[in-house]
Amino acid sequence: MKEKKLGLMSLILMIFTSVYGFNNIPRSYYLMGYAAIPWFVIAALLFFIPFAFMVAEFGSAFRHETGGMYSWMCKSVGPKYAFIGTFMWYTSYVLWMVNASSGIWVPVSNVIFGEDCTSKWSLFGWSFLSGTRLLGVMAVIFFIVITYFDTKGIDKISKVTSIGGSAVLTINILVVIGSIVMIIARHGQLRQPFEGLESLKVPLNAEYQGSPIMLLSFIVFALFAYGGIEAVGGLVDKTENPKKNFPKGIITAALVIVVGYASLIMLVGSFTNYNELFKGKKVNFGNVSYVIMSNFAAEFGKAFGLSKATQVALAHGFARVFAFIMLLTLMGALFTLVYSPLKQIIDGTPKELWPGKISEIAEDGLPKNAMWIQCAIVCVMVILISFGGSTMKKFFDILTAMVNVGMTVPYMFISFAFPKFKKLEGIDRSFVVYKSQKSANFWGYVVTLTLLLANVFAIIEPALLKKDYMKTFWSLIDPVIFGAVAWIMYSCYEYKVSSGKVINQNKGLKIETEN
Repeated sequence: MKEKKLGLMSLILMIFTSVYGFNNIPRSYYLMGYAAIPWFVIAALLFFIPFAFMVAEFGSAFRHETGGMYSWMCKSVGPKYAFIGTFMWYTSYVLWMVNASSGIWVPVSNVIFGEDCTSKWSLFGWSFLSGTRLLGVMAVIFFIVITYFDTKGIDKISKVTSIGGSAVLTINILVVIGSIVMIIARHGQLRQPFEGLESLKVPLNAEYQGSPIMLLSFIVFALFAYGGIEAVGGLVDKTENPKKNFPKGIITAALVIVVGYASLIMLVGSFTNYNELFKGKKVNFGNVSYVIMSNFAAEFGKAFGLSKATQVALAHGFARVFAFIMLLTLMGALFTLVYSPLKQIIDGTPKELWPGKISEIAEDGLPKNAMWIQCAIVCVMVILISFGGSTMKKFFDILTAMVNVGMTVPYMFISFAFPKFKKLEGIDRSFVVYKSQKSANFWGYVVTLTLLLANVFAIIEPALLKKDYMKTFWSLIDPVIFGAVAWIMYSCYEYKVSSGKVINQNKGLKIETEN
């Protein structure tokens, strides 16, 4: 039976759902206000569109390979380079698990109380176990439970929680319609006045005003908002008339996503006065989405002259609904990602590369030993960060910075490998966007440099401007510490092969020693 191909509209929808993230909108508004919009455009031009075309070329040329991004880098540069890049891609999910297991208590609080009360939580009134410390302990217990259920093969929960994705789309539609209705009810007035070019240039957040390094560090957040585009690499050969439709699909999806981000940031401003909502209140990266969505419901009631009590009831009710949806989405993602990236990297590499019994796969196909080691690493990181004396705001700032850097650094390995990939001979190039070696070199290095500079600024900014050395230290975890671990692991494997202790295994990801 002939495989059904993706039409242009289906392709655009697949790219959109892989990349677009609703939480990026309230968080961007919280960081920059309307001034976040130009940075999303810059990130799309210097990263999203050219990088999407690169992974499309990679995916088409190596469509018969099973190793995904590892195969691309291995054949273009070499196995050690590819393993380090792929290992850092995997560990970025470890950082995400640290963030998610800690941050999941914010939607839990909103579901129960209609607002974020996590900063006031304590165990039996003990000050020692309150705030971030209590969240850390709860995150550890929660993650151990998640890992336990996953090792038992109970992954059907993720199928139930996947309905959160459809519900988030509904929230987007509600915000768009509700905001437009409020604008009409207020006769065109926005709660946060928009003053044209000035509003796009000057951030509403005082910390970002007059600080070029702070502004440049924000681009990592914009780059992170376009994460997930590596998934489009496998869609080229599933698309009808790919030479025509795929470039059109990428550009159309990019425009839809950029316009979507920009429009919704503007609409957040239509019902959110920056100083009134954020000044002097305990708002942080963990709860800002819930604070803004709660405010959306309250402002809707206010626009139609409803009583103060009704506005509060609307705010708490909508906060509960939004939090429940996000809770479902997070739970589904956690149940899947606790084993999926780990299984992928272990399945595709020689078992001799992994120390001890890490690489053992159980009869049900799960790398249970590795899952428990992963669990231990996540728990240790959560405890170290939560007991590091941070306020709730700083706690979530550190978690967000870790994930933003960790998720974007591995893309540098792919973009830097692209010019070398274009020099390869004897491979099927049925889909080509970059027609010449010069264009491949130019865009490969532009994307790499964009990612490099953005991450450098994001890493040094806390230490340089705020003397926040802890945030800088934790931001370096993925590129420095996990990168070093990957290099040591592969070097040990090379030594074992060269000394004859193990036979080189060309398994799955086809790792081989370099000459």
